[in-house]
Amino acid sequence: MLALAAKRLGSMILIMLTISFILFVIFEGDKLNLAQKVLGQYSTMDQRLKWVEQQGLNAPFLTRYFEWVWNFVRGDMGTSLQLSAPVSELVWSHLKNTILLAGCVFTITVSISLVMGVLSGIAEGSFRDRAITVASVLTTSVPEFASATFLVAIFVFWLDWLPGTSPFSNGVALNELVLPVMVLVLYNFGYYTRMTRASMAEVITSQYVRTAILKGLPFKQVVMKHALRNALIAPFTVMILQLNYLLSGVIVVEVFFSYKGFGKLLYDASLFGDIYMVEACTMVAVFVAVLSQFISDVGYTMLNPRIRFS
Repeated sequence: MLALAAKRLGSMILIMLTISFILFVIFEGDKLNLAQKVLGQYSTMDQRLKWVEQQGLNAPFLTRYFEWVWNFVRGDMGTSLQLSAPVSELVWSHLKNTILLAGCVFTITVSISLVMGVLSGIAEGSFRDRAITVASVLTTSVPEFASATFLVAIFVFWLDWLPGTSPFSNGVALNELVLPVMVLVLYNFGYYTRMTRASMAEVITSQYVRTAILKGLPFKQVVMKHALRNALIAPFTVMILQLNYLLSGVIVVEVFFSYKGFGKLLYDASLFGDIYMVEACTMVAVFVAVLSQFISDVGYTMLNPRIRFS
């Protein structure tokens, strides 16, 4: 187990170093091009050369790269060109809001999808199974912007129950979280539910489950104690890997509701051309991606004894 974790951790570090090198080459490989992006397209060559010298960019490429990596590890990500503030502070403040949103979405989605997936899987082919399947496919097929528009029309303009934006002007307000969470839960729970349903339907027909039922064990006990753990192997992997989506893939929802999250920060930085912000956000997103893969691999090993003891 420890050997597998160490191997996955080494792979995680190698992936991050590789992506960081590619990212540095793209954004900062050409010093004069970087100076033009920072100073603007109407800057003169003398201004660009002076800026390159002031920033210490005349050092060898590898020296600048390792210095950039070391500064990133220490939390020094530069200064935002758009907001004239430390990138690390902006990333962390927006990341906290996205973590709050993602935590709510993940908790609610997993709770609903596991219950509905199990109820559907243990009654394969029944009316309940078909109703849950139709609901899952329907909600997953509707994109976030469409469901967001539909929910805003109902709860904001028709019923006037909820605010239409989530700017957090006066701190975190629970009523401003409701609509973004609802949109993401509707979009994600169907996928999780179908995965859980397919896995449970396969496990419930296995020989050891049939043997347990024939021995006279209560069906509820068979499902919860014997079938559920094996049925969770595939859904667990998918759910953990979706953490990366909840961090950087919620841009549509955050922009739609003016939610001050990580996705909107990356979106605004990309439109403005804020290089240092884009670099920092990309590296944070990559870190979450490889971390979720690491957690997924370790969790899969713990759930599957055939791998754990091989």
